[in-house]
Amino acid sequence: MQDDKLPAGPEGGNQNRLPVQRPGQLTVGGGQRALALEMFDDKRGGDEDEIDLLAYWRILVKRKWLVLGVLGTVVALALVVTLLMPPIYRATAVLQIDRESVQILQVEGVGNAEAAAPDFLTTQYELLKSRALAERVANELNIDGATVERLDSTTWWQRATGALRPQASEQADQADTDEAIEGGDAAADEIVGLGQAVGIVRRGLTVEPVRNSRLVRVHFDSTLPAFSARVVNAVADGFIAHAIERKFDASSYASKYIEEQLALAKGRLEESERALVAFATKENIVTSGEGSQSLESQNLGALNAALATAQDDRIRAQAAWSQVAGGGHLPAGAISNSILNTLQQQRATLNAQYQQQLKTFKPEYPSMLALKGQIDEVDRQIAQERSAVRSSIKAEYDAAQARENMLVAQLNSLRTKTLDVDNRSIDYNILRREADTNRQLYDSLLQRYKEVGVAAGAGVGTNNISIVDRAVLPTGRFKPNLPLNLAIGVMLGLMLGVLIAFVLEFLDDTLKGPEDIEQHLRLAVLGIIPHLRKQTVVQAMADPRSAFAEAYRSVRTALQFSTDNGVPKVLLITSPSASEGKSTTAHTLARNFAQLGKRVLLIEGDLRNPSLHRVLGVRSETGLSSLLAGAASASEVIMTTDDERLKVVLAGPLPPNPAELLSGSRLLSMLTVAAERFDQVIIDGPPVLGIADAPILSNIAGGTLLVIQAGNTRIKTAQAAIKRLAAARAHVIGALITHYDAKVAGYGYDYASYYSYGTQPKLEGK
Repeated sequence: MQDDKLPAGPEGGNQNRLPVQRPGQLTVGGGQRALALEMFDDKRGGDEDEIDLLAYWRILVKRKWLVLGVLGTVVALALVVTLLMPPIYRATAVLQIDRESVQILQVEGVGNAEAAAPDFLTTQYELLKSRALAERVANELNIDGATVERLDSTTWWQRATGALRPQASEQADQADTDEAIEGGDAAADEIVGLGQAVGIVRRGLTVEPVRNSRLVRVHFDSTLPAFSARVVNAVADGFIAHAIERKFDASSYASKYIEEQLALAKGRLEESERALVAFATKENIVTSGEGSQSLESQNLGALNAALATAQDDRIRAQAAWSQVAGGGHLPAGAISNSILNTLQQQRATLNAQYQQQLKTFKPEYPSMLALKGQIDEVDRQIAQERSAVRSSIKAEYDAAQARENMLVAQLNSLRTKTLDVDNRSIDYNILRREADTNRQLYDSLLQRYKEVGVAAGAGVGTNNISIVDRAVLPTGRFKPNLPLNLAIGVMLGLMLGVLIAFVLEFLDDTLKGPEDIEQHLRLAVLGIIPHLRKQTVVQAMADPRSAFAEAYRSVRTALQFSTDNGVPKVLLITSPSASEGKSTTAHTLARNFAQLGKRVLLIEGDLRNPSLHRVLGVRSETGLSSLLAGAASASEVIMTTDDERLKVVLAGPLPPNPAELLSGSRLLSMLTVAAERFDQVIIDGPPVLGIADAPILSNIAGGTLLVIQAGNTRIKTAQAAIKRLAAARAHVIGALITHYDAKVAGYGYDYASYYSYGTQPKLEGK
């Protein structure tokens, strides 16, 4: 700029030079302002229920170290817990529990129907775990104090070494147990109390029914393998002995009870039979044999059954005749009993020969005429056979109908006779039922009495419980199972790690990539600046072929296509909050435009916390604040740089009222003159939220570029910034993502490697 003085403001008559409305600048009316406030309402389509597996994979890749850390912690915890757990040895015996083979009583209220109950097996399982059986086993084992002490004497070091070297530990425990058993009498250990012994037996006992069978596995777990085998075998033997004793007691009681009931039942039977015979003689009622019905009733039942069969035959015959009479196909059963299938096959064969020879001979040829005659003859036979089949179906239907009518007539005649006999047999039936009941009870009691006698003579009868497999000395540790526990730890750790990763990702409401910008802010992403790990900004920009420098050149290119007129003449660089890369972006873009041969003016527009001077490494006592306050001229605040095409205006002294200075007419006038004298004006603006400076500058600038720091800027913060810019009638041309790390964000596409494409020298021959 060559003029030392700013042009006059609106009161000076230069209103035509003020950029009040520029092409492409956002204009917001009343309705559009409401639209700006609702532009971030979530209005997704019907695809929100779809599962994006790639998005889940990116989350896991992004937080892989968290998942691996949780996995390692859980696996280590599972390993420590496994090593500290005492080694447990399990001995197993297999029992078969059948229903009672000799049922003492079946009559309700008279005998024992325990074995026939649906919960019989469940009752047996509970008896195996009963205290009575445990006391019996404890008395037989005579558990001494040394055994109890060995059951509880494992230290954590022994458990750890036992888990790491299970075979050696198991052999040592087996040897010590055998030695303690052999030298039990010599040691003269004091027998422990019955309550403590019962507690040991019941605490380690487990009953496991085998599904869909009568088998049950009885387990006993302890730290001594030999003791486990002894206890489980004693439980199996004791359970069988206990069942036999219960059965013997039940047989003795039932024998006495049945004798008494048998005498009473015999007297009642004799009395009821005498009364039945006397009544039948008086009423002249005759029954066949031992049946309960009269002869008329039996004949009526037979006729009724015959009528049902006849009706069924008639319905089938009628259905077959209805099908045939209506022009339908013949039934398959009728066809199978005729020669139709043979004739049809013969006709198909002759027709195939005819069609084959028709390719060679004409229809008038003698052999063709002969084949045609054979086909016609077969057709005639088929028609004749079909007619015969229809006639047979009709005859069968007529016969079934006639038989049904005859049976109906006989049934009506016999029904009247039967009703008369039944009226006279009511009292007879009552007496007969009473006699039958007494006879059945007497026979049942007599049969059970004989069975009880046989069982008593044989001792206890047939036992329904047997040992399929006796317990043997355990050869391996049952638990803790180190591989299984580690596998469970890996599975739980992986599930927990993935769950925590998803929870943290759900709670993370920051903008992380281009997709987030487009989805939540509805802005075009003009560039993605990779995150620098080992280099500074100066070092990265010093290498023109670095990914960092190439990314900013890509932004420069995108800005040239951001509007119909190219790059906005006055471009504001701002961000939702502080420290998101505005100053670096403004400085780098200014240098990139200067490299194109443009005259560029870079203005430090943050009058509250300026940082551009630190990026440039220069300071000035005068600057934009001095110019806006009228304390300095344009030539005094414009500074040169190492590039003659790039000029800089720093912020200058921090004013107490930045918003008032920016709202004055001097800034409009300055930008108007700067737009005429320079090809590009870039303003390093302040953040949007919290202060009014950025909305003021965005209203004046021809375009606004919003800088978003990946993984740091929150969605709500960025949306609030867009709303403020829209309310200020700003023209937001797009967004720029800074500090982007594709690996940290969980995306497989590495922008750094893309921007560095072509920088590696080609090998010879490639």
